[in-house]
Amino acid sequence: MPLLQADGLHKSYGGKPALKGVDVALRAGEMLALLGPNGAGKSTLLQLLTGLFTPDQGNIEVLGHNMRRHPSRALAGLGVVFQQSALDLDLTVTANLLFHTDLHGLPRARARERITAQLNEMGLGDQAGAVVRNLSGGTRRKVELVRALLHEPSVLLMDEATVGLDPASRQQLLDTVRTLCRARGMGVLWATHLIEEVQDADRLMLLHQGAVRFEGSISGFMAEAKGTDFQVEVLRRLGRA
Repeated sequence: MPLLQADGLHKSYGGKPALKGVDVALRAGEMLALLGPNGAGKSTLLQLLTGLFTPDQGNIEVLGHNMRRHPSRALAGLGVVFQQSALDLDLTVTANLLFHTDLHGLPRARARERITAQLNEMGLGDQAGAVVRNLSGGTRRKVELVRALLHEPSVLLMDEATVGLDPASRQQLLDTVRTLCRARGMGVLWATHLIEEVQDADRLMLLHQGAVRFEGSISGFMAEAKGTDFQVEVLRRLGRA
């Protein structure tokens, strides 16, 4: 059974379709790259998968829990890093993380153990008492990733999480998430508009104008491309070449 399963998702705003029958299946230990230009529907899809909005049609399940009928159970299995930072800039790293664990009902002693362990794992142990405002963009993103993992989710959703980062920080975050995916057996959905971020994913989903243009393995994508350059074929599929 997939960790996350979404079938036939439709969503419109003001009569204008944002998603047109999108299906998503995400399995343990798998990294699925969701690639599309700005306005393709990526953020709308993530908003539906995280329960921020309800689809006009379609069904979403996380760990077998239906998002409509059992939202708290479904959401408990998700960790999310959104495009826009949700950290309180005037609080310390630890205070931000404790706020998250309080929301998930973790006892403070257990929460502090997890925070210390996760920060050390990310190489941020010496930043626990730092005020977030004083951190670099890349370090803030790592803190947000730590926060998303504290309640030990099975599914990690990354919504354009590298926006605003320099190339080195972007690659470091991508490598970190890929390693965590393998080590913890999480399913990861990595949404991006940057072609260079997706070639090492297990599977690729191309989204354009609310519809899926391709879904499958990278090798399958290249086989269909018949030797064409990866970037050229992506742009062609998205109607931009």
